[in-house]
Amino acid sequence: MRSDIMNIEELRDLLNNKKLVEVKKILQEMNEYDIASLIEELPDEQLIQAFRLLPKDMATDVFVNIDEEVQRNLIASLTTKESKSIIEDMFTDDAADLFEEMPAILVTSLLSNVNSETRNEINKLLKYPENSAGSLMATEYIHLKEGLTIAESIERIRKQADDFVSYDRCYVTDKERKLIATISVKDLLINKPDTLIDDVMEKCEHAATTMMDQEEVAKYFQDYDYSSLPVVDSEQRLVGVITIDDIMDIMEEETTEDIEKMAAIVPTEKPYDKTGVFETFKARIPWLLLLMISATFTGKIIQNFEDQLAAYTILTAFIPMLMDTGGNAGGQSSVSIIRALSLNDIDFKDIGKVIFKESRVAFLCAITLGICNFIKILLIDKVSVLVALTVCLTLTITIILAKIIGCSLPMIAKKIGFDPAVMASPFITTIVDACSLLVYFKIASLILGL
Repeated sequence: MRSDIMNIEELRDLLNNKKLVEVKKILQEMNEYDIASLIEELPDEQLIQAFRLLPKDMATDVFVNIDEEVQRNLIASLTTKESKSIIEDMFTDDAADLFEEMPAILVTSLLSNVNSETRNEINKLLKYPENSAGSLMATEYIHLKEGLTIAESIERIRKQADDFVSYDRCYVTDKERKLIATISVKDLLINKPDTLIDDVMEKCEHAATTMMDQEEVAKYFQDYDYSSLPVVDSEQRLVGVITIDDIMDIMEEETTEDIEKMAAIVPTEKPYDKTGVFETFKARIPWLLLLMISATFTGKIIQNFEDQLAAYTILTAFIPMLMDTGGNAGGQSSVSIIRALSLNDIDFKDIGKVIFKESRVAFLCAITLGICNFIKILLIDKVSVLVALTVCLTLTITIILAKIIGCSLPMIAKKIGFDPAVMASPFITTIVDACSLLVYFKIASLILGL
């Protein structure tokens, strides 16, 4: 099979040489995701050419796997008939995601061409707040009414099989479309045809509301191993379903966002290789400027103690080690707490317990590092015992302070409505640096008589 050796250079050559029949044959043998990954690297003209070679039953599946920015450019370049076919074949949640970032004029133009049912469903999803369950859900789900038999239920599923986003579970509603229970496809298959679904259906333990935050929805999937979750409105009427593939995308986005915030980068929605130099610059420069300005405080502290440093210049040599160790200690605590908060292992009410635990950990770390550093300073740096004592006492206190600050700031941030990831290493390091210098010069004044 040729598809296992197909690469972007070979595809470009075949398209340039007008070997369209060969390209079509190769693409038909490939997986939809692999096709999407391959053709999205093509220039716009060749991308459209390759996409039009795909069979209709493959085109939509390939389209939904293409990068979002490429999707928007592609759909705008297709004919009215082609775009109509793709949009109507897409699940509503995928179509809503496509339109979310598109210009309003283009959205209006594209939606005006699709059938009214599809248009209404997409418009409903676009009205929900971003990152809510309503904006994630698909409206194509298996919906059964109470009182049906197994045979009637299976026949209903068979007639609309191509319209469902998930097949593992059916949702049972009453006459007012209120969600009352679920039934697995397995139960439909193993029970007798004349059995009422009321006799085998199970109570629906969990359902998301349309306004529920996507992170709360993801928690349901994580805790209960769901592959799909029903979505209800304020009156408990079934309006959609969220599937595991949507949640996997959300978890990836949330993790990426947290990592970027922890590294003092403004979160971006594009992958690294799709982000331009200027966009990357804009994402990084705000926090760098803020951290640079905040570092002015540490500079001012050192300036205020210039006379003491002049009397004991050897003290200057240990400033980087004290600041770096304190920053590292605070960073360890903050990352652990941010992770625990994201998993809902702890909450603000646990702050006392967390500080108590981190204080004990800090004490053990501080004593160990202090003793090791004391020996190292005497044997390698060959300074006086009083200087070594000054440095090591500062190190001990700095580590304890750093770990307490590192564990408490993320919890306080979450309590007042900020993302705990903001209180990660760069931010905490700046605070700890200032604290370590104040402690250092205070101890030096007491022990060395500065």
